[in-house]
Amino acid sequence: MKYYNNVVELIGHTPLVKLNKVTEGIACTVLAKVEYFNPGGSIKDRIAEKLIDAAEASGQLKPGGTIVEPTSGNTGIGIALLAQTRGYKCIFVLPDKVAQDKIDTLKAYGAEVVVCPSAVAHEDPRSYYSVSDRLAREIPGAFKPDQYSNLNGPIAHYETTGPEIWKDTDGQVTHVVIGVGTGGTISGTGKYLKEVSHGAVTIVGCDPTGSVYSNGTGRPYLVEGVGRGDDFVPAAYDSSVVDQFVDIPDLETFLMTRRLAKEEGLLVGPSCGMAVSAALKVAKNLPKEAVVVVILPDGGRGYLAKVFNDTWMRTYGFMPRLETAVEDLVTGTVQQPELVQIKTTDTVAQALAMNAPILVAFDNQPPARVGEVMGVLRRENLLKANPADLVSAHLEPKPTLLGYTDTIDKAKEVLAKSDCALVLREGEVVALLTRDHLA
Repeated sequence: MKYYNNVVELIGHTPLVKLNKVTEGIACTVLAKVEYFNPGGSIKDRIAEKLIDAAEASGQLKPGGTIVEPTSGNTGIGIALLAQTRGYKCIFVLPDKVAQDKIDTLKAYGAEVVVCPSAVAHEDPRSYYSVSDRLAREIPGAFKPDQYSNLNGPIAHYETTGPEIWKDTDGQVTHVVIGVGTGGTISGTGKYLKEVSHGAVTIVGCDPTGSVYSNGTGRPYLVEGVGRGDDFVPAAYDSSVVDQFVDIPDLETFLMTRRLAKEEGLLVGPSCGMAVSAALKVAKNLPKEAVVVVILPDGGRGYLAKVFNDTWMRTYGFMPRLETAVEDLVTGTVQQPELVQIKTTDTVAQALAMNAPILVAFDNQPPARVGEVMGVLRRENLLKANPADLVSAHLEPKPTLLGYTDTIDKAKEVLAKSDCALVLREGEVVALLTRDHLA
């Protein structure tokens, strides 16, 4: 009989699949390494095993202990698989932009989930990094693998991902394109391929536009699990193995993710769409004999309510218009909706001096990314407040979101329930729409 003792034994040895439709006009071979074939559905299964093995060997993780980890979901799923087979409890701390499907998946594996705001600095006590640190200190017998600084993560890819790519391409690989989040995949895989090829393989990193890896400003983006939204560079990331970087905007990422499902039969996550977009930019100028491998980190079933959902895509301003749209209300009209900005560190007196009925609070220059909006302020309520107060003490929740290409009927439906809505175009806030603009 042929069988495996547990699902952990299924980790690794994922296939390379040739891309055919999205590569039209490209001369070289582009191969996708499809990591959703791992039992937990992502490349993070690889590091989970290495992190836990090392912690057990060092005595940091003892029988019956609790694993606490900040994650965008996939690392948590990989760790949960290991934890089940070895009798550990799990608590995962996630940023609030993580898809609900991922949260539900972690809970299905028996883990506890804590959700934290993503629009705060790394060192902020509310950040998912800081909260995981606190829980690891407070819970008896807790261990935090910390994929961001644990060098066993890159080692896992040095020992498995890199050798698999080299072997499966018979050493003919010329370029490897990898999305960078914690930096472990590109560091370990890149190091191995650089060594075995004597520097001949070109290692290309990719991240979302705005991420600091490719010299972005750190402003929020919507794709999950990749890039850095602050100036914190993980210790797991080794920049010396990366030859170049390509940044991809959210719109391009999401559209390519949907194309991969419809044209290649690959239902994958948005970070995969980002990586393929980057790979095609690299491949378009390469000769026929070049072989480009792009790593697809996870599957798409955790994103069905987001990138594969037309309503979500339209709400965030990523879909083309179909008929009369909100766009008509926010451009070229006499009463063009004004987006009045206030910083959360400004005072109530400063806010009242702006003489706007509703102000949007965010601490950056407009246009604001939706993840930067901290809330709104209504003049009628501020008139009752102490003028010396900071406006942060009087913030009201973010209004309902409307896509730039949502229909006017949808705007009427939303504004029947609320007095205002934020209008988004490709994830940026471009207007504050009120009932007056429908008149």
